Amino acid sequence: MQRVAFSHRVGREVEGALKRLRARGVSCEAMADRDLERIAGTPQHEGLCVAASPRPWTAPQDLADRLARVRGTAIALDRVRNPYNIGAILRTAAFFGVDAAVVGAPAPHPGLDPNAVRVAEGGAEELELSRTTDLKDTLARLRKAGVRVVAADQAATVDARDYPFPRPCVLVMGNEREGLAPRVREECDATVAIRGTGAVESLNVAVAAGILIAHLARERG
Repeated sequence: MQRVAFSHRVGREVEGALKRLRARGVSCEAMADRDLERIAGTPQHEGLCVAASPRPWTAPQDLADRLARVRGTAIALDRVRNPYNIGAILRTAAFFGVDAAVVGAPAPHPGLDPNAVRVAEGGAEELELSRTTDLKDTLARLRKAGVRVVAADQAATVDARDYPFPRPCVLVMGNEREGLAPRVREECDATVAIRGTGAVESLNVAVAAGILIAHLARERG
């Protein structure tokens, strides 16, 4: 942590934490809300902004080895771009005890948007994070290490409610509009669907991920 900026209106609430941070040499400064909005890039800062060093990313091969060793689980995002969806997915993954998240995007990879970290409400800090500009290659590495790859696909014939999610396992969610890229689908051991009434065509990707992560966690025992 490098710096903390806070609004006068939340000063009393965070007074104890600020005292401890100052004792550790962290700069803590009270600011007007308009200045916090400028720093945060959003009016939804809730009176507190933290400037921190960039989060280290886990290399795909190291992640594959770890998941295989602990029989763990991960969520992989294939070109999911909306930071609010990403943040909601990370929060759900942390809530249900998923070990890691793989964020896949075209090069150059932008990393994790600050809004995603904020929406995750601490979830991003609970997960091991990896990023890739070639999700197909990353999934191939995971499979080679013995990690099963299961993807969400509304056209799949297997109902997620009946699928016995294996361990270790990575759950893949596709782009909000386009779904899974064909070359990513090639690396999947299985695809599962969430069955609904048909009244609407599909679910928001964060909602769908939440349902599937809950099914994944159900198999923990």
